[in-house]
Amino acid sequence: MGKCAFITVGTTQFDLLIETIIHDSNVLETLINCLHIDKIILQTGNSQMPSYDNVSIPIEHYQYKDSIDNDIQQADIVISHAGAGTILQTLEAHKPLLVVVNEKLMNNHQLEIAHEMEQQGYLYHCTCSTIAKTLEKYVNHKFRQYEKGNPLLFGQYLNQIMS
Repeated sequence: MGKCAFITVGTTQFDLLIETIIHDSNVLETLINCLHIDKIILQTGNSQMPSYDNVSIPIEHYQYKDSIDNDIQQADIVISHAGAGTILQTLEAHKPLLVVVNEKLMNNHQLEIAHEMEQQGYLYHCTCSTIAKTLEKYVNHKFRQYEKGNPLLFGQYLNQIMS
């Protein structure tokens, strides 16, 4: 069975992430050649879906589903916007996670969350311009396992770093 990359932007609009996954040849080459991905599933949210006629890997895409649990479960790597809910959901599923920070967001608390989770050894984070280089770090890398805990503690932690 092949390997799958799941890319999600949640309910946001993050056109640059979708565009980078589909049209940046370095990103596609890294996914295919280094991580042996042979299928991409894109959850596009409010983002525009660019044409992908010339892409050498099968792509499935949709805007929204009631739940992305199945997509996360079947993924060999998740590439996600930096939404706290998606981060938590992916880490609880024990899937490798690359968080791509949207630099266009004001007061970017997402960067703080992604940076702290990387410091603790749960994931890597990057921007759209550094996706390919960051993906190379995933080859044979083992992340710290996130153990589902008290959700109130995560909320308190978020409040603490955002205040």
